[in-house]
Amino acid sequence: MVGSGSGDAVEDVVASGSGNGGGRTSSWRWLVAAGAVLVVAMAVIGTLAFRLGSTSAALDQRSSPSPSPTPRASATPLATTDLYTRLVPSVVLVTTSRGSLGSGTVVTDKGLVLTANHVIAGGGDLTVVFADGTRSRAEVASADPRNDTAVLEPQKLPEVVVPAAIGGPPAVGADVVAIGNPLGLRQTTTSGIVSGLDRTSRTRSGTVKGLVQFDAAVNPGSSGGPLLDRQGLLVGVVVSIADPGKDEAWAGIGFAVPIATALAGGGDGTGPGGGPQI
Repeated sequence: MVGSGSGDAVEDVVASGSGNGGGRTSSWRWLVAAGAVLVVAMAVIGTLAFRLGSTSAALDQRSSPSPSPTPRASATPLATTDLYTRLVPSVVLVTTSRGSLGSGTVVTDKGLVLTANHVIAGGGDLTVVFADGTRSRAEVASADPRNDTAVLEPQKLPEVVVPAAIGGPPAVGADVVAIGNPLGLRQTTTSGIVSGLDRTSRTRSGTVKGLVQFDAAVNPGSSGGPLLDRQGLLVGVVVSIADPGKDEAWAGIGFAVPIATALAGGGDGTGPGGGPQI
């Protein structure tokens, strides 16, 4: 039936020009002329549309913002992959000449690194390795052993410094992500939730109170790394794990210093309130 319908349509066009021979010739010429005008018109419209489209694309390209090192919190929760991509440039590896290994977070546009005090408390030369591979010697800018936090000042910075955005206190049940260097495995990310608040744990710096309990997997080498919420905000500094077997194996419980405590302090640091100065 489709073929038959097509045949009827062709026949109708021919019939509309029938009458006498001259009428058919005149109608045919008129149709050819009209068709030519239509083709030209469509070509002009198509050309204009193409040029307008090209101009619009060019404007879109010119108006697209270039990548910025300025930290911005996401208005909506980020998937772990997106959060990792956004925050991993802010995470560093911290090592000492005495064999200590940990993590840290860039927290200012001058490249200051917030980490765990017990990572660097043993002394020795400090080295910071940024996400882009830039290596630098570092000095302790300030320390707060009471809260197991410290701030390092690298001597050399990467071409682009990407500080993390600072968040507020997390709530129990909130999703969190940890990024660090457990067992020396660079830029490892894990996710979980906040399991509890106001916990107490022992670290190499002593007993630390007021900690955030979480269940994102962390291990030795994760200390000093960031605990992040789903908006990509820094909400804590990883400092320890529960170790019931005394074998430093992951038992499903990690602890982090709340970011407000890490910045406000209360120990013997040189920053506001005695905390690390950043």
